[in-house]
Amino acid sequence: MMKHSKATLFVLVAALAGSVPAAAQQDYPNRPITLVVPLPPGGTVDIMARAVADKLGAGLGQQVVVENRAGGGSGTVTTRVVAKGPADGYTLLLGYTSTLATGPHMFPNVGYDVRKDIAPVGLIGSAPALLLVHPSVTYRNVGDLIADMRASKVPFQLATPGVSTVNHLAAVMLAQQVGVKASYIPYKGSQPLITDLVGGHVKVGFNPIPVSRGALDGKLIRALAATSATRSSTFPDLPTISESGLPGFDAVLTYGIVAPAGTPRPIVERLNSEVNAVLRSPTMIERMHKLGLEGRPGSPQDFAGFLADELPRWVDIVKVSGVKGE
Repeated sequence: MMKHSKATLFVLVAALAGSVPAAAQQDYPNRPITLVVPLPPGGTVDIMARAVADKLGAGLGQQVVVENRAGGGSGTVTTRVVAKGPADGYTLLLGYTSTLATGPHMFPNVGYDVRKDIAPVGLIGSAPALLLVHPSVTYRNVGDLIADMRASKVPFQLATPGVSTVNHLAAVMLAQQVGVKASYIPYKGSQPLITDLVGGHVKVGFNPIPVSRGALDGKLIRALAATSATRSSTFPDLPTISESGLPGFDAVLTYGIVAPAGTPRPIVERLNSEVNAVLRSPTMIERMHKLGLEGRPGSPQDFAGFLADELPRWVDIVKVSGVKGE
């Protein structure tokens, strides 16, 4: 009951905080819509936004233009700008775990409250990271890795695509649950990490599925496990870390479209309906499968409930990581 009340309050606050004239709501949309990506082009968040934008625009009858605004703070700087912008439905944000769940705990001056300043429109999907190893590593499974981590006399090295990313926090979570100290090797992105993993310069790392698939398919690296609570439909034979000796392990990257709080409910509902239609289209289902994403169509209330649970879930692991933004 408490969980339901939190979600309901979240949605009501977001939907009723402001208003747009009724005529404008009825005509919506009558001009192009901007879907802001709070990161540079080329990453998984950008890929996700562009996969959705064209089909969303077709359903709405207006172009949806993807605009990359890399403002820093793992996307939180741009999120603040959008959250404080016009609540008219013409500027949306592709939010993801770092901006909607982990970032607010890392950056004390983040400048927005996910519960008050954001109107959840619709979840898009979730994707696990992969626990990857170089082929020379003899681990047959996660149990072998855990045994090696515990036997190591020095902090065990784990490569991650940057600091503060979900992949980095997954590595922190692994070390914490195994009960050892680790040395985290941060790369400036997922592709540089793959390059060094293929070259054998690092032996173990966490990385997203899309940028890892080529090396996996070429057998240049191996995947030991997925970081999600349940198996990935893209890799159904790959066990999860949770089922491999660390019950409850769950670290996934989730994407969704949000708007500034106060965006009128009819506009939010229209956008949500079109997002769900995109997610249920066969071509989108196939594309998401290739990206390693699990589609998550649902209502704005579903998204609000998810955020109400997800935001506090990362508090402790962010604290353990020691990452603190300015």
